[in-house]
Amino acid sequence: MALSKKWKAMFDPRLLICVFLGFSSGLPLFILLTLLQAWLTKSGLNVQALGLFALVMFPYTWKFLWAPLMDRYAFRWLGRRRGWMALTQVGLFVSIGLLGMLDPREQLVLVGLLTTFIAFLSSSQDIVVDAYRRELLPDEEQGLGSAIHVNAYRVSGMVPGALSLILADMMSWQAVFWITAAFMLPGLVCTLVIREPVIHGAPPKTIREAVVLPFTEFIGRAGWKSALLILTFIFLYKLGDSLATALATKFYLDLGFTMTQIGVIAKTTGFWASLIGGLLGGVWIIGLGINRALWVFGAVQALAILGFSWLSMGKADPVLLAFVIGFEAFGVGLGTAAFVAYIAKTTDERYTATQFALFTSLAAVPRTFINASAGYIVDMTGWFMFFNLCFILALPGMLLLPKIAPWRQKQE
Repeated sequence: MALSKKWKAMFDPRLLICVFLGFSSGLPLFILLTLLQAWLTKSGLNVQALGLFALVMFPYTWKFLWAPLMDRYAFRWLGRRRGWMALTQVGLFVSIGLLGMLDPREQLVLVGLLTTFIAFLSSSQDIVVDAYRRELLPDEEQGLGSAIHVNAYRVSGMVPGALSLILADMMSWQAVFWITAAFMLPGLVCTLVIREPVIHGAPPKTIREAVVLPFTEFIGRAGWKSALLILTFIFLYKLGDSLATALATKFYLDLGFTMTQIGVIAKTTGFWASLIGGLLGGVWIIGLGINRALWVFGAVQALAILGFSWLSMGKADPVLLAFVIGFEAFGVGLGTAAFVAYIAKTTDERYTATQFALFTSLAAVPRTFINASAGYIVDMTGWFMFFNLCFILALPGMLLLPKIAPWRQKQE
């Protein structure tokens, strides 16, 4: 019975929507991370100017500020979710194409403004795609849907990170950017043909309701204590593995691995192991339920950190490196599937955009701020103790599970 349920979920046509929208969400981010850097470098910008372009990513951190607008306003013909998706996707297609028509040597300010606008549109698309996926799938399929979305998100990086760079050796940058922008069109077509999800309950009718009600609803479910407990769990659950990988490349180099070994072993092994872990995690959640998946996958995610401690004690063995990185990426794939499914289940369908944006922003805080301390900790403790500390930091989130997600609690 459970097996047939898993296979039925795997072939649910709604999951194909997650593929197209996940790819559409990831493409603009990887354009800013890879293609933009290659273009500016080839245009002759110095390393200081390139470093400053990292500032254009700030909309991803502050997207919760305008998320209430996407809960409040709807488009007459397309609806609340599809309307915002179509608007951001059209804006991204045009903006990405126009970017390649600028000359960074003569129009650097315009390049900076347009890339910031692309980051704003991209983070806005992420808000509404997350909200749509939450409203589209039932709770038991949130893990699988989230895993498929994240994997499609990662695969999209192959376009600007590989295809576009190859094309840049054969044609002008203007053509390369328009071809890359054209990969936004499948997501737009998907948006136009899918249906608006059914919402149970009335969405906010005013801006004030869109800003205030998501918070009052969340706190009102079980009171301040429960709300703070959930927020603390969201902050802590992935703290350990996030900190452990903050200086991964530096760690591999210190052990004596070459850049080629890191590129071939670390990147390829980690990429595929993460994809497999995410997909299997999404499927297993259907049978386990989100609560038990948080326990099991969280334990694997935490234990994988100890692989780095083991690696730090030995010599530079490529086989051991591949195993440790693959196991860690597999565990993170599992943990991410359960974690995102939990966040989705925790949101109210009437205010999905705002609450989802808030929760994911909170989950990103360790990656943004605490990871900045990784270098100081390593300097004081050494790699072996650093990874042991990361393992210890993975435990507080697990210790909250009896309150957050009781093992024996019946899944809806």
